[in-house]
Amino acid sequence: MATTIPAKSTGAKSKGLLALLAAGFILTGIPTVIVGPILPVFISRWSLSDTQAGLFFTVQFTAALCGVWITTALTSRHGYRPSLVIGYLLTGAGLAALNAPTHVLALVATGVFGVGYGMVVPPTNLSAAEAGGASMVSLLNFAWGIGAVACSPLILLALRHHFLTSFLGMVASGALVLAACFFFVEFPVDVHARTPESAGTRSAAPAIGITVAVSALFFTYVGTETSIGGWAAEDTKRLAGHASSLTTMAPLFFYAGLMLGRGAAPLALKRLGEFRLVLSALALDVLGVLLIIGANSPRVAIAGLAIAGLGCASIYPIYISWFSQWYGAAARRLGGVVFSTASLGASALPWLVGFISTHTESLRVGLLVPLAGCFVMLGLLAFLRRRGLEFR
Repeated sequence: MATTIPAKSTGAKSKGLLALLAAGFILTGIPTVIVGPILPVFISRWSLSDTQAGLFFTVQFTAALCGVWITTALTSRHGYRPSLVIGYLLTGAGLAALNAPTHVLALVATGVFGVGYGMVVPPTNLSAAEAGGASMVSLLNFAWGIGAVACSPLILLALRHHFLTSFLGMVASGALVLAACFFFVEFPVDVHARTPESAGTRSAAPAIGITVAVSALFFTYVGTETSIGGWAAEDTKRLAGHASSLTTMAPLFFYAGLMLGRGAAPLALKRLGEFRLVLSALALDVLGVLLIIGANSPRVAIAGLAIAGLGCASIYPIYISWFSQWYGAAARRLGGVVFSTASLGASALPWLVGFISTHTESLRVGLLVPLAGCFVMLGLLAFLRRRGLEFR
């Protein structure tokens, strides 16, 4: 799918590129989750229903899906550079315009930065998987977690001191700097320029039923994670009865659990192995979501968010590692399909939470969607194991 960083490349140039990719993921964590902490502001500003508010997630991740398609076409022909440069340019442009005067313009801005980070995430993740497996993906996504965790307190600070537009402009400037850096950085030689020998090895993809199940795993996981983090601020706000510093900061606790879990993932992988770690993580997710749904105070909900974030931490990196392991060279061709379904999940499930909430007049009922997602993933994993796939 994309030009990747060879595992054996240990020179200063490769290390510098990895550091730049990590810096990019730190920034990317902000636009990925920014709709969650800023959503209560938009709901109040334009008197949005939950269905209308959920449309921000739909626009964001449908746009990210378009970004995945664009980057799949670009990287297969031209390598990393065009996708990363264009992706960060669009991310900066969308963030700069997010605090728009109208609902429609805010949706457009959300779509623009959605396309942007949709272009940079897939090749970065797959390169990490090929370079070092689940541990490398976890560490790279730990960098993403830094940006995601920082987002809520930074939004709170910006709202409290009335400089939201300036803050968004500063983050946009950082994206433009990254675009310039990726324009000039030297990339390794494309290791996917396959020789006849390599073309004949590990090129066969698993059966179509397995590919559908793997795609469903990505769809369900990303949709579940986005639903929990995206609705965290609004859920705690309703529990408290009003907006406060604590309610705006609520997503921080989810993404802090996510970040800490990814930092600890390499150690946990050595002790438990990938399959048992995923099962344990899904159990934590179920516990966390149940606490959120049953909470009678913001503090209980926040505890549930932290537990759910810790549970989510290891799942996505391990899924990417399994995908790379199972599909080999075919992962480069099918990566666009899998990452597209992930974006569709993030587009559909948070909107579904809002839709159910609107029609039942209960956000708690809507949050049954991510709870169901955990059980769907358990069923898909059981199916894949019965089909004989290797789980490390």
